[in-house]
Amino acid sequence: MSAPHATVAEEEYLQTLFWLHEVGLPMTGANVARAMQLSAPTVHEMIGRLERDGYIERGPDKVIAFTSTGQEHAEGIVSRHRLIERYLTDVVGVPWDDVHEEAERLEHAMSPRFEAYMRRAIGDATTCPHGHPIEVGQRGEAVPLADVELGASVEIIRFENEAEDLLHYLKESGLEPGLTGTLDSKDEDAVVVLAADGRRCSVTPSVAETISVTADPSPPSRTALPDQLVLAKDKWGM
Repeated sequence: MSAPHATVAEEEYLQTLFWLHEVGLPMTGANVARAMQLSAPTVHEMIGRLERDGYIERGPDKVIAFTSTGQEHAEGIVSRHRLIERYLTDVVGVPWDDVHEEAERLEHAMSPRFEAYMRRAIGDATTCPHGHPIEVGQRGEAVPLADVELGASVEIIRFENEAEDLLHYLKESGLEPGLTGTLDSKDEDAVVVLAADGRRCSVTPSVAETISVTADPSPPSRTALPDQLVLAKDKWGM
């Protein structure tokens, strides 16, 4: 039987599980632990609780799958989170690299009435400020910036990892969703996009793994590397 309401802690885990599912990474306890920077025993305990409350199921291989109730809860919290981020950026004026943590605090207490107000306020916006679809399931195809050939034209679509310190780094680099340009150079130290307005935007190769783009010519599609997506700042080579 599913619990009538997920707790705040359960919603945090459901959100992380949905993020892993959305980017194409295995929904496992190990990936949840790395994504949330928590110990394996802590994650194991909560995964068991989610299973008992009817939000997830686990197969013999320990890979996690949502139940229909769990999928509904996960999609709802993720959609609200992205809606809040867009509202805070477009209406309140919070910088886009600061909204993720603020949305984390607000997403669990928002009433349906205020959610409807936010949706009217953001107009026809369809993504959060980091490029993720507010209506989940409408995620466009993209490839990691790290795979793009020199000289290819690119458009930044989304930042897959929304950890706050990484968002600060990305903003300082000059990259943001919607930016267009060409891949100017790349080596073991930096991947550089020459923006259409002439700015040179440089990030480390490991951070380039977390930036999804469309490109012409385009490399083959693949899931970005799990290490760059779920590990902490000191692993990004910044």
